[in-house]
Amino acid sequence: MHRIRKGDQVVVLTGKDRGKRGTVLRVLENDRVVVENVNVVKRHTRPNPMRGAQGGIVEKEMPIHVSNVALFNPGPKKADRVGFRTLEDGRKVRYFKSNGEVVDA
Repeated sequence: MHRIRKGDQVVVLTGKDRGKRGTVLRVLENDRVVVENVNVVKRHTRPNPMRGAQGGIVEKEMPIHVSNVALFNPGPKKADRVGFRTLEDGRKVRYFKSNGEVVDA
């Protein structure tokens, strides 16, 4: 079970996009996440008629390390650390460290 999952709202803690907020689009196997509108680079692509790909300069999101993002806590509207807790019914859930609120419904 990972602390950051696809669909989570996260805040970037370091780097050129520090302070930006976005949704996690993908979680990669090497502890990296792709966040929408964060770490955007310009990729010069060659046209490929076999795939129907048009050439030119394409902007795309690149992965960022999971240690450089934190889950967004809607209560205090700040980034927050995440921990794990087991409920009475045996479910393992994520919770915010600052206020103890459960992230997973």
